Amino acid sequence: MTAALLFAQVEKVATPKLDWAATAPLLILCGAALLLLLISSLTTSRPARGTYAVITVLASAFAIGTAGVLWARVTDAERGAFTTAAGALTVDGFSVFFIVVISLGIALSALLADDYLRRENLDGPELYVLMLLSGAGGIVMAMANDLIVVFLGLETLSIALYVMAGFNRRRAESRESAMKYFVLGAFSSAFLLYGIAFIYGATGSTNLGDIAGFLNANTLEHTGLLLGGFALLLVGFGFKASAVPFHVWTPDVYQGAPTPVTAFMASASKAAAFAALLRVFVSTFAEYRLDWQPLIWGIAVLTLVVGSVLAIVQTDVKRMMAYSSISHAGFILVGVQAATAQGVSAALFYVLSYTFMIVGTFGVATLVSGKGDEHHGLEAYRGLSRRRPGLALTFTVFLLAQAGVPLTSGFLAKFYVIGAAVDAHSYALALIAMLSSVVSAFLYLRIVVAMYMTDEEGAEPGPRVRVPLGAGVALGLAVAFTVVVGILPQQVVHWADRAIPVVLASGR
Repeated sequence: MTAALLFAQVEKVATPKLDWAATAPLLILCGAALLLLLISSLTTSRPARGTYAVITVLASAFAIGTAGVLWARVTDAERGAFTTAAGALTVDGFSVFFIVVISLGIALSALLADDYLRRENLDGPELYVLMLLSGAGGIVMAMANDLIVVFLGLETLSIALYVMAGFNRRRAESRESAMKYFVLGAFSSAFLLYGIAFIYGATGSTNLGDIAGFLNANTLEHTGLLLGGFALLLVGFGFKASAVPFHVWTPDVYQGAPTPVTAFMASASKAAAFAALLRVFVSTFAEYRLDWQPLIWGIAVLTLVVGSVLAIVQTDVKRMMAYSSISHAGFILVGVQAATAQGVSAALFYVLSYTFMIVGTFGVATLVSGKGDEHHGLEAYRGLSRRRPGLALTFTVFLLAQAGVPLTSGFLAKFYVIGAAVDAHSYALALIAMLSSVVSAFLYLRIVVAMYMTDEEGAEPGPRVRVPLGAGVALGLAVAFTVVVGILPQQVVHWADRAIPVVLASGR
């Protein structure tokens, strides 16, 4: 009798409805990770060279393909954005945009990792599995419609990254970077959790749509708890985005981690952080933007100034690019601070353009570093134009794009975020962004000069740099995007314009 009553109660439990098509990109990435583990566990012989990288790239391509199907669905005037999993996940143009960006980051980084792992005698499926699962966590952050889901996605992204940073366990720098990242990441996660608790205490919900509805319908008599939540959430997101003053881990971790992992961290991980930041603040807390915009303004200024100034005094190229990535985060924050549709669109365009630029940059660093992944000093690039003129030209394109030279996607990315700041009357922030761009240009030109103009006559040429197929494909795609979008940006701009984030109540 007791068992019958128990089964009767079980039948009454309502399970959340899950739209499997909406979660297809997540399922593909996680399924590919399981497939790689299955292949390595059940086969005694080593698969053909590049098998693991090919499976990872194909999984990313399929995820992008399903994202295209979702894009057609959410941009249909009669259907539009929707939620699934009991309102925990939102499927809209914004989440689809970041599914594509993160999947691109996975594919390009996997192509770079293929030869690197064989060169360092680390070949196996483990890094690709971690990369796929970390990317899946980033996609969860982009799709999240609940602060708890944001946290779960962030931890899935981060835990895999902690292991990836220390993947080359033969290098003391790699082990050290993993430990630093883990310890500081734990602190940032604690801040994020406290922020979520404060927001729940102020609004009575963690669902973003319900929070937005509550704040729109009610005027809080005491806002201290809500404002405290804003500050704590910014600490958590700022850490992942490498925003100052939460950036201290970035130079050491970027320098010590395997270079393909650094490429993934600087592209996919940063994209996921800004996806969560934009959806939570610009969409959910839009009614209180006058309260959090000054915080973003201050963080953006610090990030721009510190990133650009400290970058120019470095002598290690990976550390240079680490501080450069901090400066780029400042530019994206300029778009976030505007808190307008134009600002969001500019930030999205910047994130996509930056993904190709930074993966290409670290791709060149992967090749030049040589066995041991140790040769990242500026002297390793001297005379590169003589040894590998094509590779030197490719690196020059990426550096000039990051400097904001016209006819590159980097120029348009900076132009759009500064234009959004001007349109939102943030003139001082726009001016600081332009000045920091001028300062940063010295850094990029310094590397270009080393490649082209500092190879002394009669000096012994450095080792010839080999460009494997996978890395060559990744660099070719990155260069093509950087140049083509810099000349013909209309389609990408239109895509970013339509990918504005929305928040939907849990009942939708």
